[in-house]
Amino acid sequence: MPISMYQASIPHFVLMLGNLSSILDKTSAHAEAKKIDQSVFINARLAPDMYPLSRQIQISADMAKACVARLAGIEAPRYEDNETTLAELQARITKTIAFLQSVDSDQIDGSEDRTVTIKMHDKEVVYTGQHYLLEIIIPHFYFHATTAYGILRHHGVDIGKSDYINNE
Repeated sequence: MPISMYQASIPHFVLMLGNLSSILDKTSAHAEAKKIDQSVFINARLAPDMYPLSRQIQISADMAKACVARLAGIEAPRYEDNETTLAELQARITKTIAFLQSVDSDQIDGSEDRTVTIKMHDKEVVYTGQHYLLEIIIPHFYFHATTAYGILRHHGVDIGKSDYINNE
């Protein structure tokens, strides 16, 4: 049975971005209750050579929207990567989810063999749609989503596995 590229992508991206949004809500409440400036969380990292929370969220959103756009053969929305508050990161997630939900299964399904060309530094890398989704985007998307979760958990936000997995 062939894979549904739509079912393997958009519902998962939407769910995880929704989970990140809920986690950011808890972060906001935590910052307010503990009187911690939000910038502490926005700029927090797990290690000095890793991106801060803001960039982890930006990359998660970018991975999802770029993937869906490339698979659908449409232009991805562009964001400026200038979020400095939790509310601005929330807005980025909301915009990304809206974009993802604007793409229907007819635009994505059948893209398994579509050529996806990515410019990386001074070269181009070519993938099939299925390889791009399953082997490139999904691992990177979840890496950055998980790292965002880990940063906030490490910095005392009261979140757990159920916040990462569920959006309830």
